[in-house]
Amino acid sequence: MAVVQLKHYGRQAPELNFMNPSNDEAQPIVELKNVCKSYGDGKQRSSILNNINLQVKEGEFIAIVGFSGSGKTTLISLIAGLIQADSGEVLKNGAAITEPGPDRGVAFQNYSLMPWLTVYENVALAVDEIFKHESAEQRKARTEKYIKMVNLSHATNKRPAELSGGMRQRVNVARALAASPDILLLDEPLSALDALTRGNLQDEILQIWEQEKKTVILITNDVDEAIYMADRVIPLNPGPDATFGPEFNISIARPRDRTALNHDPEFKKCRAEITRNLLAIGIEKATKVGKDQIVLPDVRPNTQHDWNHDKASLKPKGHDLGKPRYLEFSRLSKIYPTSDGNSTVKVVDGFDMMLKKGEFISIIGHSGCGKSTVLSMAAGLTEISEGGIILDNREVSSAGPDRGVVFQAPSLFSWLTAFENVQLGVDRVYPHASKSERDDIVEYYLTRVGLGDSLFKKAGDMSNGMRQRVGIARAFALSPKLLLLDEPFGMLDSLTRWELQEVLMEVWERTHVTAIMVTHDVDEAILLADRVVMMTNGPHAKIGKIEEIHLPRPRTRKSLLEHADYYQYRESLLTFLAECDKAH
Repeated sequence: MAVVQLKHYGRQAPELNFMNPSNDEAQPIVELKNVCKSYGDGKQRSSILNNINLQVKEGEFIAIVGFSGSGKTTLISLIAGLIQADSGEVLKNGAAITEPGPDRGVAFQNYSLMPWLTVYENVALAVDEIFKHESAEQRKARTEKYIKMVNLSHATNKRPAELSGGMRQRVNVARALAASPDILLLDEPLSALDALTRGNLQDEILQIWEQEKKTVILITNDVDEAIYMADRVIPLNPGPDATFGPEFNISIARPRDRTALNHDPEFKKCRAEITRNLLAIGIEKATKVGKDQIVLPDVRPNTQHDWNHDKASLKPKGHDLGKPRYLEFSRLSKIYPTSDGNSTVKVVDGFDMMLKKGEFISIIGHSGCGKSTVLSMAAGLTEISEGGIILDNREVSSAGPDRGVVFQAPSLFSWLTAFENVQLGVDRVYPHASKSERDDIVEYYLTRVGLGDSLFKKAGDMSNGMRQRVGIARAFALSPKLLLLDEPFGMLDSLTRWELQEVLMEVWERTHVTAIMVTHDVDEAILLADRVVMMTNGPHAKIGKIEEIHLPRPRTRKSLLEHADYYQYRESLLTFLAECDKAH
């Protein structure tokens, strides 16, 4: 048994004794045999899972890479005993799972905490219910143990509303662990968190896995997370009739260090193989949908603030791509008052940069470094405290149609259809075009983002991924001078995110609109950008480093993985983030 160190983005964790959980002679603690599950009746019946077979050994860490609609939550719910299979067997230690039990702890993506209870009281709920036979002092010690295990001792008396998303998820994990389950079932518990918080929680879960000798089944949409944490990675193909794809054994020695993995040939091999498998799933899914081709009318938008009917004022075509100083941030700063109102804090301090026309910039950095604040000032939605922003020789002082914005959660009118949501903006910036030309513009961009068969579906009835597609279509349809994207894919599963990245690249290649994208995703930043701007931690955040991305366009995720320089760019960005973490 080797004593090793687990590393947290450059910080060392307490010493751990890692054991190899694999044992070819061991009987499975969890087994699924030809499991099928459907929902609905008659013509409305939909088959979710079809002939699912799985064996998990005691102490093993399994990652199931699942995407929206693949049946991943259904799978976890079957193992948890929350629902029953239509056919097949779901077994624990050879006995059928027929109901929920404290031997299986579940942490879902949504926290489901009691908002009126403190951190201690939320965790104690589980302890008091399951360990009624113990004394009050024993139950108190057990509750405090798991709160301490997820590093929340300092927040014991706080309520969920006072906690960050990462802290609430820690409570969720602590509550699941406090039941002392044999098996920990994690259904995308980290997907909505920023990269730093996500990485720290990954390491905490790995510590718990070792210390508590748990069997862990993790559902994740992040390939890197799966490889970093698991012994085996198993793709769950999208439904209907979802089945498992080929499993991948991760033979990388533990403990695994994120920076070192970037140099590890086995990591690169696993990552490429799993990604190719998932991309193949995406291609197969896309071919089933198909795309109608709509011709985009040759009409230019009017994005002038002082709009008039003189067509001479229309935005010129992009013949001057590469024009220097098209967008300029000059010593840009943002100052906010503190919560007590007695002082101020400078969140962004001297952000200074120039963009050429048609350039695509990604901005990365840890939470709180002011990325979204810079974007919001460029959009004219947040007042500038110091410095200024010049776009196409005009100072930015307020919001305007010359800038298109896509947020993480698109602001759509839920009672309007996808077509109507995009049409609102198109009618404003193309009033000189005929109605049929405006309709064609709307339909063209909605089709390009894969919504050709959902033009007249109400936004309120759409999934998060579909709503985000509408937001992207709306932004591009306005043909703005500047496109601003604030983590538009952050809440989406990997397959949907990859699809929309492809859509974004495809439409950007056609328009070459000047674009700035804020992202936590290092791979996304490299894939999309001409330059990646890295911001230091806040407060007083500024540009710490700029990485020029010299990769040929058009780009695809597959070509990125095969390019000799890709992992060098990746290491540069990861190293910067790790150094910021140390400074923090």
